[in-house]
Amino acid sequence: MNTSSLSFLQSAFPTSSSFLPPNPLTPSFCFVVEAHSTTRRQDRTARHTRIRKKVEGTPERPRLSVFRSNKHLSVQVIDDTNMHTLASVSTMQKAVFEEFNYTAGPTVEVAKRVGEIIAKSCLEKGITKVAFDRGGYPYHGRVQALADAAREHGLEF
Repeated sequence: MNTSSLSFLQSAFPTSSSFLPPNPLTPSFCFVVEAHSTTRRQDRTARHTRIRKKVEGTPERPRLSVFRSNKHLSVQVIDDTNMHTLASVSTMQKAVFEEFNYTAGPTVEVAKRVGEIIAKSCLEKGITKVAFDRGGYPYHGRVQALADAAREHGLEF
C-alpha cells in the first residue's frame, strides 16, 4: 500500500511529534485510542435509573428506597406521586447510632435492626405493602438483611 492511498487519513489525523518519535519506517500519522471507563458510582447510578423506570411508589404501595455507604445505611419510604417521604430511618440518627457500637461501618446486624425499625414505623402509619428499591446495589449482605428483617416484621414486598 503506497502513501498516496493513505492521504485521506493524514488529513483527518494531524501529525504531531509529541506523540511518537520520528521513525522513517512508520507513517507520519498516529491513532489515539481512549477507553471508555466508568466508575463504580456511575455504574450503580445507571442500575438505579433502570430500576426506577420499573419501581414507582404510590399512596397505596410506597417505595422502600435503600442507600448504603461505607459508614452509614439509610432507608426511606416514599410516595412518588405526591413526592413525600412517609417514613425514614438512618444510622446517622442518634437513637440508632447509640444502640450499636461500630467503627468500621454498619454490619449485617445493624442492617437487620434498621429493617426492624422501618417496618415498625411503617406499620404504625398504616403502611403494610411497599415496593422495594435496592438503589442499584446488589441484593446481598446488608441490603438483603434489611429487606428480610422488614419482611419478618410485617412489611409485604
